[in-house]
Amino acid sequence: MSATTPATPAPAIHTLGELRAAGHHLRSLREEIRDNLLARLRDGIDPFPGLHGFEETVVPQLERALLAGHDVVLLGERGQGKTRLLRSLAGLLDEWSPVIDGSELGEHPMQPVTPASVRRAAELGDDLRVAWRHRDERYAEKLATPDTSVADLIGDVDPMKVAEGRHLGDPETIHFGLIPRSHRGIVAINELPDLAERIQVAMLNVMEERDIQIRGYVLRLPLDVLVVASANPEDYTNRGRIITPLKDRFGAEIRTHYPTELDDEVAVIRQEAHLVADVPDHVVEILARFTRALRQSSSVDQRSGVSARFAIAGAETIAAAALHRATRQGEEQAVARVVDLETAVDVLGGKIEFETGEEGREREILTHLLRTAVAETVRAHLRGLDLRLLSEAIEDGATVTTGAQVTALDFLAGLPVLGESELYDDICDRFDADTDGPRASAIELALEGLYLARKIGKDTDGTETVYG
Repeated sequence: MSATTPATPAPAIHTLGELRAAGHHLRSLREEIRDNLLARLRDGIDPFPGLHGFEETVVPQLERALLAGHDVVLLGERGQGKTRLLRSLAGLLDEWSPVIDGSELGEHPMQPVTPASVRRAAELGDDLRVAWRHRDERYAEKLATPDTSVADLIGDVDPMKVAEGRHLGDPETIHFGLIPRSHRGIVAINELPDLAERIQVAMLNVMEERDIQIRGYVLRLPLDVLVVASANPEDYTNRGRIITPLKDRFGAEIRTHYPTELDDEVAVIRQEAHLVADVPDHVVEILARFTRALRQSSSVDQRSGVSARFAIAGAETIAAAALHRATRQGEEQAVARVVDLETAVDVLGGKIEFETGEEGREREILTHLLRTAVAETVRAHLRGLDLRLLSEAIEDGATVTTGAQVTALDFLAGLPVLGESELYDDICDRFDADTDGPRASAIELALEGLYLARKIGKDTDGTETVYG
């Protein structure tokens, strides 16, 4: 996780004595998170910015869990924003937090916990050196893979420290793992069921009794750490499970979900997709409707889910297709059109798990659901607009050519003349399209709507599409 630029500089306090003189009060991690969360709620500030569709479901549950001081596990299918939600928790920490300068676990100067820091604090008193950690440094994340070891999460004996001459029984020979090193911070474990069960057992004492047990050592440290995790419910049966004693130690188990509203789906795509060309809103809406249709299809394995990354990758692919056309054909403006949607289907099929028995029909299923999404978008935006003049012109022999390499200007120039009608302007007004690229995209959607309504025909040879 990349650190953000601090909003304010670190305090100019360098010793424990200066910290006391400044009136600093020691708070536990959970008190700090609770105070900052309550302050945001009082001020009407969104504690978890950038999350869409969770406002009435997941977020209230998470807020209650944090106010209660509970460790949290998020359960949900892939691409539901679990990791993003976990990372947003760092925003509830104080921007700067004092630590004992040079301490291995980032201990608070007023509350040392390791033997070495306790000894230094006793020797130096108010002269104990203080450093400052930004909130981003207090959030640690680990992807749980089957090869994760106890040493990675909890710790192990450090042979280098033993080689330096220390006794093997000396607690200072321990090399601490990720969880102890997250003292006074948040540690997030993604895909928790992928951890081997013996590794999960090693977490039990850390989460409940706050003991560190390593190769016969029992080092009692008052660890102050918030453990959060994510898991796919299907992992309980497919790859692994969260052992019952560990589940019991999480104070809150919260189910996430895909966006329930179309607007939230569109907002996620707009927020997360890195687009190299202009993708009009109606094209993004088609992708959102397409994704939602896949999640409801009986032909798709819903236990696997259809990730939000599917629509995000689709939008990026469509934008790339528009940029490719604009570069090759010399267009000034790269704007995605309906014709570019096929490029998304070509490359995204592998991101979907189909039900057994649908082998060989994958392309057919994707194409059908995409057409459904286009038809729904046409109805939503062009309802009440009489397109008969356009369909009649095509019935009388006019044709309109489009394609992945047909420019917007060529497409518009090939439209049939509708006399004094302002139909084309009326279509474009529905989408606020006032330049060639957006206008071509809007009118192409109308043509595709007429085709799907069986008012006109369409012939595709792989490079060009002709409405006629």
